[in-house]
Parts: sequence; structure tokens; C-alpha cells
Amino acid sequence: MASSLFANHISQRIIKISSPEYSKLFHYNILSLKSQTQISNHVFSEMKKLTIIGGGPAALILAAELDTTKYKVTLCERKKTMGRKFLVAGEGGLNLTYNSSIEELIKRYFPSDFMAPIIRQFTNKDLINWLNAHDIPTFIGSSNRVFPELDLKPIEVLNKILGFISGREIDFKLGTKWVGWDKEGQLSFEDIDAIDSDIVIFAMGGSSWKVTGSDGGWKKLFEERGVKVQPFRAANCAFEIDWDKDFIEKHEGKPLKNIALTYANHFSTGELVISKFGLEGNAIYALSQKIQDKLLTQESVVIHLDLKPTMSVEQLRAKYKNAGRAKVTDILKKDLNLDRTSIGLLKQFTAKATFSNPDLLMETIKSVPVTIKSAGGLDEAISSLGGIALEEVDENFQCKKIPNTYAIGEMLDWYAPTGGYLLQGCFSMGFVLAKYLNGLDE
Repeated sequence: MASSLFANHISQRIIKISSPEYSKLFHYNILSLKSQTQISNHVFSEMKKLTIIGGGPAALILAAELDTTKYKVTLCERKKTMGRKFLVAGEGGLNLTYNSSIEELIKRYFPSDFMAPIIRQFTNKDLINWLNAHDIPTFIGSSNRVFPELDLKPIEVLNKILGFISGREIDFKLGTKWVGWDKEGQLSFEDIDAIDSDIVIFAMGGSSWKVTGSDGGWKKLFEERGVKVQPFRAANCAFEIDWDKDFIEKHEGKPLKNIALTYANHFSTGELVISKFGLEGNAIYALSQKIQDKLLTQESVVIHLDLKPTMSVEQLRAKYKNAGRAKVTDILKKDLNLDRTSIGLLKQFTAKATFSNPDLLMETIKSVPVTIKSAGGLDEAISSLGGIALEEVDENFQCKKIPNTYAIGEMLDWYAPTGGYLLQGCFSMGFVLAKYLNGLDE
């Protein structure tokens, strides 16, 4: 598999999760959660047994919101610590949600008809209020992204959520891998006895960042029960570009800041990073689903980069005309303020003759054609496409073919770009499902 800067970031993040500092911070969580396995002797005879499988964001907020006077809750996590993917996502800054109107927020989710009612029931403002209520203050950063206050590390955010959950009557079974159903339909595990449950909620993630436990290994088990599961593909991932050797030697790791990207009728703005593998960054992540869909039927896809999105072609032409310099490269650098990486990229994807035609060159700066050969691998992706087909669940996330069984989070086949949208979607699903379950039989 081709290497990329993102793959290096992944390995660095995993190392940090395993570091002494993180282990020490996790020590309290493990002890406090394990202590909850010794639940006080309440009378559970009239309570329904509910099992959550998975320990990511959707499962955490679900566990925090379920009515534990109504349900005897057991939470099973295959890893020995909770929220590993939550921590990896936060290593570059824990982008919790996005500050925008609900209508603008919903536009970033696909399919919107499935996600819209979920987001409306637990909005970005609701999430911010929920976090504040659990002693996790937030602030709005650049580009309207919402983060925890600067003095709060991702592990501390996780600890606050876990601290609240550990005070509830929930039986935590860590290091417990689910392996299917037994002949009686009970939940089977590798290292513990089968669990008989009235209600089961699966929140095991998709198939990216396998080291965190999100490996998609559940796919076959659900298919054996007749549930349609769409194949996993990388989302919010790097895309392969056939760079010239000279270009990549000079510009690997360099950013392309404040650019716009167009594919077909789809548009995004932001930043890209040049990697040995190709291009990555929020500008291309935003269109990754559309590009991926086309790569299923085509060997390559052409995107167009606007290197000066705040200027029109006419403005560029006027600046070029008034430059008063002989060398084209000097004009691009000093008068049009293009950096070396942008100029290098322009040269790779532009015919030499174009540099002798100022009008055509200015048009090309606004629409540099870049050919994408393939998408990066799942292990290098931030998230995954695919999962349980949405027609397999009802409006309350209940599997139509497996009674009293629900699935939430990235196990379902939905998509959102980076920027806080993924976490918001998972938190919203967990909250909405808890609200529904708490209202059953009332």
C-alpha cells in the first residue's frame, strides 16, 4: 500500500495513545469503569436487559443518556480502554462539531433525507450545551469549527464523559470481543459467557483505523443474518496523484492553502497537503464520496484546483498586465502571490505553451486540471463509506431482520466530511436512540 503523510500521522497518534502519559490518564478510567461491574443489588426483575457493543462516541452518549432505572445496561468494548478512536481523532485538535445553521449543517450529510431528522433532534447547539453540562466548555475556532477549551486535552474530554457514565449503574465489560450469536440467539464473546439481552445496540464503527478496534469484522456476521452490508471504502482519505519526480522531491509535505476544488458540479474550499501518495486535506475530503463513487466505474477522475479563489480571471489578467516583469515565474510569485508549491503544481499540469499565453495562463490558474488515479486505503482513511444499508433499519435504527437489535454510528452507510460533522452525526444518533428507548412502553 502506498505510503502517505496521513499514514505517518496515524502511527504517531497510536503511539501517543499508548504512551505513559495517556496510560496514566487511562488508569482512572479503567479502574472506575471496572468497579461498575460490581453493581449494587437492586431488584432487576422488572427491568429490561440492554447491551451496548462498542465504545465510541455514539455508544458513549447513548450510555450517558439511557434511563438506568428502566434498563439494566451492559456495555462491551473489545479494547481494554474506551474511546480509542475518539482520542485518535482528537490528536490534531478535537473538532467536536461545526458552528452553522441547522440547514447548512444538514447539507454536509449524505444521504440528507436519512440524517436530517437525526441532526434536527440533537443539533450542534444541543451538543455544545450537552458538553457544557458535563463540564466540557467549548469555543469556536477558525472556519467555525468547535473545539474544547484550549486547556482541555482530548483525553481529559473523554475522562469527563467516562467519569459521568461510571457514576451510573452500568456494567462495563472491557477487553471483550463480540463474535456473533449462539444457537439460542444470545450474544457470544471470546472470553466471557454468552449474554442474554432483551435489547442490543451495536456501535462498533466502520472499517478505518483498525488498530483502534474499528475493523469492520462484524460485516460477515450481519450478512449471515440476512442483513445487507455495503462494501467498505475509504472516505475522507488521500487520493493518488502521479507526481513528477522533481516536483514531489521538492514539495512533499507542503500545503496548498486557501484553494478551491471543483469536481463535476461539486465545490469545496480549504487546504490541501502534497504527499508522496497524492493529495489530502479538508478540501478534497469534502468531495471524497463523489470522487470515490466515480472511481467505481472509471480508472481515473479529473478535478480542478483554483489557486486564487478570491480573484477573478479579469483581476488576475490586470495584475499580470501591470506587473512590469520579464519572467513569468517572477510575476506569478511576486505579483500574483503564488507560492513555490502552487507554481510547481501549475507547471506539472499545464502545457509549456500555456506559459507563453498570459490570458490562457490566468484561466488555468483558476482551473488547474489534476488527474486522480485512485483512493487511499481504509487503514489510512479518517472514516469509511459503506456499512449496513439504510433500508435495513427503520427510522429508530432498529434492524428489520433482527428483532430488538439496533445499529448506530459508522456501522451504518452514511457519510460526512471532516470538520466536526462525523462526531456530530455519531453523537446525534446515540442521543436520539437513547431518547427513543427511554420512551418505549410509556
